[in-house]
Amino acid sequence: MAWRRPEAGVGARGALALALLALAVCAPGARGRALEWFSAVVSIEYVDPQTNLTVWSVSESGRFGDSSPKEGAQGLVGVPWAPGGDPEGCAPDTRFFVPEPGGRGAAPWVALVARGGCTFKDKVLVAARRNASAVVLYNEERYGNLTMPMSHAGTGNIVVVMISYPKGREILELVQKGIPVTMTIGVGTRHVQEFISGQSVVFVAIAFITMMIISLAWLIFYYIQRFLYTGSQIGSQSHRKETKKVIGQLLLHTVKHGEKGIDVDAENCAVCIENFKVKDIIRILPCKHIFHRICIDPWLLDHRTCPMCKLDVIKALGYWGEPGDVQDMPAPESPSGRDPAANFSLTLPEDDGSDESSPPSASPAESEPQCDASFKGDAGENTALLVVVRAMCSRVMKTSI
Repeated sequence: MAWRRPEAGVGARGALALALLALAVCAPGARGRALEWFSAVVSIEYVDPQTNLTVWSVSESGRFGDSSPKEGAQGLVGVPWAPGGDPEGCAPDTRFFVPEPGGRGAAPWVALVARGGCTFKDKVLVAARRNASAVVLYNEERYGNLTMPMSHAGTGNIVVVMISYPKGREILELVQKGIPVTMTIGVGTRHVQEFISGQSVVFVAIAFITMMIISLAWLIFYYIQRFLYTGSQIGSQSHRKETKKVIGQLLLHTVKHGEKGIDVDAENCAVCIENFKVKDIIRILPCKHIFHRICIDPWLLDHRTCPMCKLDVIKALGYWGEPGDVQDMPAPESPSGRDPAANFSLTLPEDDGSDESSPPSASPAESEPQCDASFKGDAGENTALLVVVRAMCSRVMKTSI
């Protein structure tokens, strides 16, 4: 079985991941309800008793409550007046101290209470029962300049605002000193904060887990394919090395000038379609077809068969199993270090008119001793080679007759 080299394919998997995430974000219900809130512009005005100058400051540092009407309010600041000095204003009978300039009668006033001690709703209802036009809560000290959302449903149409702790303490100290402070509340900037619903979180989690499972499955498949591909490559290299040893046992001949050899069926190599030339090294297959060595050897490594008759060369040499069965068998060696291609020769006719100018051929009786003598020295080296050579000589003698 041939294994293909695995490819990463990162682009396809990346696109799948992006598609899943986009589907999760854009799916219906992916976005939860939007939290809308308004900041509040808080300004205070008072007369400094030391300099007799009017001090005025304004900042967009407040935040309207969730159930508060988003509208302005104005009045003198009043703080809880209790024997214990409780600034939270949680008790139902809490009274408020409102310094009034010039001893004026009842005027709109704004309750200033500290956060904590009870719910926001309780604080607002206590101040509303005292006819406060607005309720301003200042945050706890640990939160610094931050303001928090307030839930106070059921408090009616009274304006409710939260300010920071430093701002609230500043106003509280002025009022406790008996300085009338006028506070004006205005509507500030609208803010929208979107939240992801629980349904979308589940959907995104499922999409992410699915993407991880797909990636893990592909990763396992990739490394399995890579392992099999590496193993097949190692096996293929070993197989080609052993096949090359078997091919090395085939006969090699050198085309020489001026000698009569076997009667070839064709004057060209069937692989490269080029004519044989003098000093070309050719290889003779068991089926008697001849080819250039540099042409037929790569072909046999890949196909093991003759290009012309499709004969299985490996089986024809007697190896019916895999080429690995012959990995320990040495290839035939030439005596005294000679090249095997030099032991045999094959000569092609130089031209078609050579028959007219050539001398009369020798008789069969004269040719046979010469053929035997030319290969007598090689008879003991390889019996199979000698049989092939004698067959070649026999054909030459028949042609001469």
